[in-house]
Amino acid sequence: MGELWLEVLAAERGVADGTVKAYVGDLDCYLRFLGRRGLCIVDVRQQVLEDYFGYLNEREYADKTIEGRRTVIRALHRFLVTEGLASEDPTTQLAPMRRRRRIPTALSVEEVGRLLDTAHQAANCASGGLYKRASYARRAALLETLYASGMRISEAVRLPAQAALTKFAHLLIRDRDDKERIVPLHKTALEAIGLWRRLANEYGTSSGTWLFHSVRDGKKHLTSRAAEFEVKEAAIVAGLNRPDLVTPRVLRHAFATHMLANGADMRVVQTLLGHADLETTEIYTHVQTVTQGSGFKI
Repeated sequence: MGELWLEVLAAERGVADGTVKAYVGDLDCYLRFLGRRGLCIVDVRQQVLEDYFGYLNEREYADKTIEGRRTVIRALHRFLVTEGLASEDPTTQLAPMRRRRRIPTALSVEEVGRLLDTAHQAANCASGGLYKRASYARRAALLETLYASGMRISEAVRLPAQAALTKFAHLLIRDRDDKERIVPLHKTALEAIGLWRRLANEYGTSSGTWLFHSVRDGKKHLTSRAAEFEVKEAAIVAGLNRPDLVTPRVLRHAFATHMLANGADMRVVQTLLGHADLETTEIYTHVQTVTQGSGFKI
């Protein structure tokens, strides 16, 4: 049905080829979202649309991009009703879009250093049982990976076990849109991952599937919620200000902010973060102004 709408736009309504091509990408994203839920376009109701736009927000698409996709979806559902292919238009009750201008929270370089150093100290402490040592090693490896790469926590917890076998200072990751990108991973992160894998193997739960998995069960990957708990615990132990606000996303923000502060090209950072457009990445220039030389700002 979506393809039919595009054909009508091109053939009967004289919409420019470039515009139709842009609509193809927007439509494809929408249909893949519905497909993962086992839904057809005619099954869509208002709550599904709310969930979809929440998904786009979570993926950190810029307001301009989301607004464009709302326009496409409205036009698509209006067309289906007009042509008698659907009984109702779920977009009619959508609330107006509110534009965001949020300045991300970030940590200073010193605070990230304290967070990582404290995690490594716990990971390398010989006291305590093997389970405890492996848990601390996983925490240190996770923190290093998040800060070194800037990847989303949803991407990190689903890294395959093979990611640990790389001899190069990078990882190839796949996001939830099935798009691949290469992110950096330095020697310290690789060493931390190596320690975690070795201790997990000694504990008897080494996983051939997941890089970050349950210490007690290699078949279960670490959940995003558990990872957030690990980051907050690490922030408490490191004595950071307002540890309750330190999250995996804050480490992602720190990665981007510190990269730009050290002269990295904006488009390079955009690619590393997996942002759909440059506008989303530009927000980190404001974070530099807020956090430079002043530590963690809430």
